[in-house]
Amino acid sequence: MLLNMKDLLAVAHANYFAVPAFNISSNMLLRGAIEASEEKQSPVILAIHPDELSFVRPSFVAAAVAEANKASVPVCIHLDHGSSLGQIMEAIQCGFTSVMIDASLFPLEQNIEISKQIVALAHSVNVSVEGELGTIGTTGPEAEAGSDVIIYTDPDDVVTFVEATGVDTLAVAIGTSHGIYPKDRKPELKLDLLKEIASRVNIPLVLHGGSANPDDEIAAAVKLGINKINISSDIKDAFYQKCREVLADPHLREPNSIYPPCIEAMKKVCHHKIDLFNATGRLHFIKYGSVEARSRRARLLGTGFGNRTHMIMSSLYETVC
Repeated sequence: MLLNMKDLLAVAHANYFAVPAFNISSNMLLRGAIEASEEKQSPVILAIHPDELSFVRPSFVAAAVAEANKASVPVCIHLDHGSSLGQIMEAIQCGFTSVMIDASLFPLEQNIEISKQIVALAHSVNVSVEGELGTIGTTGPEAEAGSDVIIYTDPDDVVTFVEATGVDTLAVAIGTSHGIYPKDRKPELKLDLLKEIASRVNIPLVLHGGSANPDDEIAAAVKLGINKINISSDIKDAFYQKCREVLADPHLREPNSIYPPCIEAMKKVCHHKIDLFNATGRLHFIKYGSVEARSRRARLLGTGFGNRTHMIMSSLYETVC
């Protein structure tokens, strides 16, 4: 069942677990993420970064929507780290049920203004919005973009930002980085900062750069209020390391000979993360919205939404882009 992230994370927030957001950039990763979630009876967020979307193309989102609607678990399809109005609009028109506007490199006032405009646009078609305060680090060129120096989230800014923008969820910077940490670099989360942030606002909090962090710190972060954790490098590393192993046999060329063991390797990581996030068996907490609520966005997209969003885009372009 396809849901937006606001509805999904409201349940996680009320019941002290985190929903995994697995970055998918191929049909194999899509299959693995959904299969693992169904096997664990866990809700799941399928995250696609703009760079990933440029590779798989918008038509891939239609396949993800179809798989989500067939799934036996709640699924959200989320744009990860959208940074412009154009990216947000493309995601909404492709069928994403949630978007992230990452204006975290701008001054607070400009971040608020940009995020507020995106919230107004997305909420009009029942698409949820994630904002970000502070910056995530990076571990190298194969990781998603990040900052060379982590700028930690200021708890005072959190209250101002959430009240001014109306975002549904907030990504916070407490010490994580995108990618796999090199051996000489030890990640350390500022859990005291997370506790302070969580005490200031009552919305689901998001942890980016969830790969390769110590399990005990991740589990503690969930208990302190993190309700969505992004996992990209860990599942891709497992998948492609297995691919390299399988392809040592030069005679293999058929997808059904190559990819099933790679998907299984990825799923083992997914299973571990789902357990770690306390999301296993959480389906009984999810109450699906009415058919009317679920179809509202589809009706809007299919009946004149293009003209309406064109006018909105024109008025917001100078502010956001």
